[in-house]
Amino acid sequence: MNYTFLHPQYFLLLLLLIPMIAWYIWKQNTAHATLQISSIRFFSLVGKSRKTYLRHLPFVFRMLTLIFIITALARPQSSNQLRNVTTEGIDIVVSLDISGSMQAMDFQPNRLEAAKEVAIEFIKGRPNDRMGLVIFAAESFTQCPLTLDHNVLTNLFRDVKIGMLEDGTAIGMGLATAVNRIKDSDAQSKVIILLSDGENNRGQIAPLTAAEIARTFGVRFIPLA
Repeated sequence: MNYTFLHPQYFLLLLLLIPMIAWYIWKQNTAHATLQISSIRFFSLVGKSRKTYLRHLPFVFRMLTLIFIITALARPQSSNQLRNVTTEGIDIVVSLDISGSMQAMDFQPNRLEAAKEVAIEFIKGRPNDRMGLVIFAAESFTQCPLTLDHNVLTNLFRDVKIGMLEDGTAIGMGLATAVNRIKDSDAQSKVIILLSDGENNRGQIAPLTAAEIARTFGVRFIPLA
């Protein structure tokens, strides 16, 4: 069985145990009570009680608890089998409009949330395809590059909100950014899905120009309004 950790950087927190252990040892060596007696000759005949060692148990348990917490933060993962995945060689980038018009409530709860849910269902149905996400309004931005980790992609879809970019509808920029993300792919088929509800009114690249660029790189363009 192989073990990996999603966040191994959290193990650096184990370094904090060093000063804590050092402080405890120093405290134990300096915390001595004094008692005046005439002779200690008879005390040498008495062995150490078990309680002498048991008094350290609370500290040991605290250290073990911290180690377990840090290990949990590192997110241990195990795998005991190999899995063969056969892909169809399709790379897909979704270009999603997040302009203000996507707040319209003709779909519940609004157009953007409805589009996100449809896209997420689409992602679930393509488990073996690499997929990515580009968002655009007055400008465009790559929210997620092409990936097979659809859990990450789905979470990034859910994080998308109106207001993340300056308002406007730069369809050409959204399409051009998606082309830039997928053009160097070695996939047998490259597809861009455009989700928008408006007309292009911002950006330096016209939608038709971006569509021609996509065609030049062998990228299929599917607009969904």
